Formats: sequence, structure tokens, C-alpha cells
Amino acid sequence: MKANWAALIIVGGLVAAVYLAVSAPPPLAEGHASDGRSIPVRRLFEICAAENAAVRQLYTERIVGAGKAAGFQFDEKWRSPEVEAGPLPALFLRETARNLERGKSQLGLFLGSDYPISQANAFDAAQAKVFSRVRAERAPQFFHQPDIDREVGMFPDIAVAPACVDCHNRHDASPKHDWQLGDVMGATTWVYPRSSVSLSEALRVLAALRGSIHEAYAGYVEKSKTFGVPPEIGERWPADGYFLPSPEVFARAAESVSSPETLNQLLALK
Repeated sequence: MKANWAALIIVGGLVAAVYLAVSAPPPLAEGHASDGRSIPVRRLFEICAAENAAVRQLYTERIVGAGKAAGFQFDEKWRSPEVEAGPLPALFLRETARNLERGKSQLGLFLGSDYPISQANAFDAAQAKVFSRVRAERAPQFFHQPDIDREVGMFPDIAVAPACVDCHNRHDASPKHDWQLGDVMGATTWVYPRSSVSLSEALRVLAALRGSIHEAYAGYVEKSKTFGVPPEIGERWPADGYFLPSPEVFARAAESVSSPETLNQLLALK
């Protein structure tokens, strides 16, 4: 089943189109778009970055920020059986990246910083050089990285929620304690093996990204069920008290905040 522009409109928008892409044919070689369109991979990176930023802000504000006020804990060691906590926003992104890596989309994701709490998020020398331009220009940088033979898009990771700033400023392992809203705290880096993709391949990659985000949140919900006092899971959010939205409810909210911008960017490819 091919994704096309009519499908984006007729079936009711991007969400349906993205999931239609799951049954699309396998990716073709670079420059041979099955639907007659070849999209520069930097545009795919821009769409993925917008999706990720919207959902991460949702998780940071409505799960972590509101959750702390409701009695939830968030910790680097959240997966340890004895720790009753969920993933911090950076670790939520790491879970998404791991889920992508286990899939077949070939899209890679990394969150890095020059002031990381965890050394797993530290830039190497080459990344740090590019990041200096990202910070100075507060704009993404696109390049080919020969040592891994991948196209790369590095996007500024901006502090958009008080929960991000407060966590980093108060954390004992943080090398910097004066972050402010609006600061460039690091960068999200996307990698892909080709310089262009077909529209159907782009939709398939988006479906994989959304699935990886959904899986990351579902992992937290499953962990919460092991707490001494498990939260109620359903329609309500931490702003209402000691509640967590179900994975399905979170997915609907994630789609509502990310789909309009994603659809706009896809339509701009016409």
C-alpha cells in the first residue's frame, strides 16, 4: 500500500498516514523513490526533530513536572528493581533511541551535551566541534560523517520547561548549576544511511519513531505497577493527583501535539 498526498488528506490527516506506512514496501536504493518523490534526508531529520521535541516537552511538563508535585520520583537508576522512579526526560529520549536501534528503520538518535550529567551523553571531539556551531547559531547543523558513513543532523536541545532546568541545577552530578529557561543545554543528533528517502520511506521512519516513543512510555507504566503504592493508570494525568495516563492516552496526547507540525512539514514537500 503506497502512501500518497491524497491519503494524507482523505483518511483524516497524518496519524492515519503514518500508520499506513507500516505496510508500505521495503525501502529502495537511494534516488529511487517508489512514489516518484525524493526527499532530502535533512527534511526527514527536521520532521523527526519536531516530533521528538513536541513529545519530549509533553513528557517533561505533564509527566515529570506535574508528577513530582504529585509524589512521583524520577531517577537515572529508574530501571533498578529497588528504585521506585521513572525516567528523567533525557533517559526517556535514550529509551526511545534504544527502541529505534532495535527496530528496522535505520534511523539513529543520540542526546549529547558539553555539560552532561551522565558521561554516556558526552560529545566526542568531532561532535563537540559541530555542537559549538549549534550553540552559537541556535540552529541545526547537517553534515556527512565519513567514519560511520552516515548523514547527520544535529539540533539544539533547548530548555523549554522548568523541570529540565531545576533537575540539572539541583543534580549532584551536574557540572553546571546555573541553567536558565531558553538555554541550549545540548543537542539531539539524528543519523541515517542515505542522503534522500522516498515519501513512503519517510512515513515508515516516522511510524517507527512514534512506536519507539510509545514503547518508552509503556516501559515506565509497567515499572510503575511494581511500586509499593502503584499509581492509578487510566485517563487521568499527574496534574490530577497520583495518576498516570495509560500508554494509549499518552499516545493520543503525543499525536495531538506533534501531528499538526509534522503534517505542515510534509505538505511543504509538495
